[in-house]
Amino acid sequence: MLIATPPKYAVSQVVGYIKGKSAIHVARVYGERKRNFVCQHFWARGYFVSTVGRDEEGIRRYIRDQEKEDGRSEQLDLV
Repeated sequence: MLIATPPKYAVSQVVGYIKGKSAIHVARVYGERKRNFVCQHFWARGYFVSTVGRDEEGIRRYIRDQEKEDGRSEQLDLV
């Protein structure tokens, strides 16, 4: 995932928000539940963050290629 955030937001706040909201969404859509996770954990506690800096296009290309590779593996699984 490649995201840009304004400097006024701490990275930990942004990651916490994304992980929290996505866990709630997954629980509601795929978990046959209408409530949030209670005393359960969907994501691992940690995360990795790195600055993109000079090679943003290279990172974007890498992410795009990973999506293609994932699609290719899914097709192989269906056969």
